[in-house]
Amino acid sequence: MSRSAWQIVITCEHGGNIVPTKWRHLFTSPQAVAALDSHRGWDPGALTTAKFLSKNLRCPLHFSTTTRLLVELNRSLHHPNLFSEFSRSLPLGDQAQLVERFWQPHRTNVHRTISDLIRNDKRVLHLSVHSFTPVMDGIERSTDIGLLYDPQRTSERAICSQWKQHLCDLAPEVSVHRNRPYKGISDGFTTALRMQFSDDDYAGIELEMNQRFFQSGRTSPSRSLTRVVAQTLITLMQRI
Repeated sequence: MSRSAWQIVITCEHGGNIVPTKWRHLFTSPQAVAALDSHRGWDPGALTTAKFLSKNLRCPLHFSTTTRLLVELNRSLHHPNLFSEFSRSLPLGDQAQLVERFWQPHRTNVHRTISDLIRNDKRVLHLSVHSFTPVMDGIERSTDIGLLYDPQRTSERAICSQWKQHLCDLAPEVSVHRNRPYKGISDGFTTALRMQFSDDDYAGIELEMNQRFFQSGRTSPSRSLTRVVAQTLITLMQRI
């Protein structure tokens, strides 16, 4: 019996910069406040996009609105940047509580959703939605949309190739790159899930969008870049 069509699962690990009351004392300095409001504290536009895609493609969404500066949901437990400079000095018990309260539930819930779909003979396209700062270290980034994946995974390579073509066809003015501005094989949630699910069952792709599209004064993202992403994703799902 042939496999069913791909089912999308959307996640957004950096949907907000909320600091729960218990840990607000960590973010009282001017440096901490500035970091919270910057791209280091969250991914502006990512959750808006994730919700728009989830609604229009009728697929499950898992997200977090707690700042990544407390505990980084997109890093493995062994990664040196699991905790930021603001939470790294916390007692080990408090760090363990952050993992238990925020990191572990997100990972567990997403894993369960994917496992249940695969168990029901679905193939899962996991789309992890992010945004990135337009300027890094004084250099303006030329990427508008980045599709991050593992080139060694046949399904991910094929999906990103097709999706990029659809994006370029619909919006030729948008600069679309694969594995830019980051590498798709760097430590992250999709990287961890690739080790748990086969290439035939699971494709993990990180959608990275330039934050300049979400700055105040621009057209609503639901009517511009996000709509382009949604339309091309619908086309993609009809053809893979």
